[in-house]
Amino acid sequence: MNENTFWDIIESFDWEATGDDEEVMEPAIAALAALDKDSIYQFEEILAEKLYALDTREHCRACYAGELDPDNGDDYISADDFLYSRCVVVANGRKFFASVLTDPTQMPQDMEFESLLSLPSEAYERKTGEEYDHLTALSYESFQNTAGWAPNANTRPGKSTGDNVPPGNRRPT
Repeated sequence: MNENTFWDIIESFDWEATGDDEEVMEPAIAALAALDKDSIYQFEEILAEKLYALDTREHCRACYAGELDPDNGDDYISADDFLYSRCVVVANGRKFFASVLTDPTQMPQDMEFESLLSLPSEAYERKTGEEYDHLTALSYESFQNTAGWAPNANTRPGKSTGDNVPPGNRRPT
């Protein structure tokens, strides 16, 4: 598995089936399931890298512009919602990903594609008939990219950043 193969699989999505995520992803699931198990694991590693790269304060700011401020520790930002929003960027292919990565203001708002996260497991289970249990080296969960969430002069703590917030939803301050 390499970057080109990863993006070829992503770009095989059938967007004519929009509204049925499983059907949208079917060509990609079939293509990935045709590869060996290591390639499926590597696919998920690359996916995790892409999602991690988008896990930044500036991408979050653009995603929730006019609604929430990632520098305001009192604004609650759902870790899951921000992850599913980042999935939209990857699901829309290499060019869109590269564009949003370099210009966070292009981050889509009010969109999600959570189903992308199940692509490797569905391909693996189709291929092997076994349960998928791979853990990626990098966490793609929200607020894990510490460099991307480095505080700035406007960052202030609040009720969504303190020790009383579960780690999965706690933003760095």
